[in-house]
Amino acid sequence: MIDLKALRDDPDTARASQVARGADPALVDQLLAADERRRSLLGSFEQQRAEQKELSRSIGKAAPEEREAVLGRAKELAAQVKEAEAQSDDAAAELDRLLWQMPNIVVDGVPAGGEEDFVELRQVGAPRDFAAEGIEVADHLAIGEALRAIDTERGAKVGGSRFYFLTGIGMLLEQALLQWTLNRLVDAGFTPMTTPTLVRPEIMAGTGFLGAHAAEIYHLEADDLYLVGTSEVALAGYHSDEILDLTGGPIRYAGFSACYRREAGSHGKDVRGIIRTHQFHKIEMFTYAPIEQAEAEHERLLAFEEESLAALELPYRGIDVAAGDLGSSAARKFDCEAWLPSQQRWLELTSTSNCTTFQARRLGIRERTAEGGNRPAATLNGTGITTRWLVAFLENHQQADGSVHVPEPLRPYLGGREALEVPA
Repeated sequence: MIDLKALRDDPDTARASQVARGADPALVDQLLAADERRRSLLGSFEQQRAEQKELSRSIGKAAPEEREAVLGRAKELAAQVKEAEAQSDDAAAELDRLLWQMPNIVVDGVPAGGEEDFVELRQVGAPRDFAAEGIEVADHLAIGEALRAIDTERGAKVGGSRFYFLTGIGMLLEQALLQWTLNRLVDAGFTPMTTPTLVRPEIMAGTGFLGAHAAEIYHLEADDLYLVGTSEVALAGYHSDEILDLTGGPIRYAGFSACYRREAGSHGKDVRGIIRTHQFHKIEMFTYAPIEQAEAEHERLLAFEEESLAALELPYRGIDVAAGDLGSSAARKFDCEAWLPSQQRWLELTSTSNCTTFQARRLGIRERTAEGGNRPAATLNGTGITTRWLVAFLENHQQADGSVHVPEPLRPYLGGREALEVPA
């Protein structure tokens, strides 16, 4: 959640953030009014409680003829204190309700607007001219089926629409991408982790996923647990209600898990192949950092994502996501989108978000300061790699004979193969 003191000190920034997101700036004024009411009622309660305590101490000292009156006043004051406490608690609950509705405040420079209002930062690598090479472009599913790497027909038979099997070289290719990424992250100082895929409601809510996107999440009602759509959720909850030592710099984790998304509201969108599925694998980068280092850490996560795309010879562009397309937790988000030859469009492969102290405030994650106090830490996340990368990999590296070129960095993870060959 947001910093209430900062909201009091500078409400205009919060209002501007709401406008940039396309959200209602009146929520800021509702929060300020609720905060003022809560503080006023809390002050009144504490004043009356102090008076009650003082009166209680005087009962034993009261003269016999005064004691009945004093006891009567004590009883009357006790009822007033109880009522004042109830009003104070109600005001605190209302403030808390509004705080949990308020999204993170975007940082300076984030583009205003919605999904189409992003700012393109750069394009790296030129899309191949398949026509000049005499290649009729096939989509990733046709390539995957020819390689006997992807089976969506049996996936649908077993799990329903948007499920699939990765078979033979398909499974090996996914594992190669995962292991290649994990090794590089370990070399970059990330601690590898296998994370839970089921989390408690307070962890899911704390990371900000039970707001506008709650319909995309699988909920197991019998157990009151949620299936994660990213290991960001579990990694954010890993240090909940803890005080961290960040004096040596950010703490970095690389979390691997299966991920699950209902894809609610995406009917008819990317239904062919494995672009938009209910289950996939992912390595997620997650960082706990001092707030002063958050922007630099964000650039570091973005740089890793771009290095991965470049190393795999995938043409891509980086975009600065507009405020209205941010999740509630993100103060800024950069996406990297690879070129998709079969559809002649860009396909998102990575996202990295700076959540500032928003998630940490919700989850009780603090860092100890050099002065001996503590304060909320910043949290950041970014895509290491996901199953979706197979889509761009297969399409961009298809060759005239139906085989798929393997970039040099990945060859050691595929038994030295320079190409994935179509089985005889």
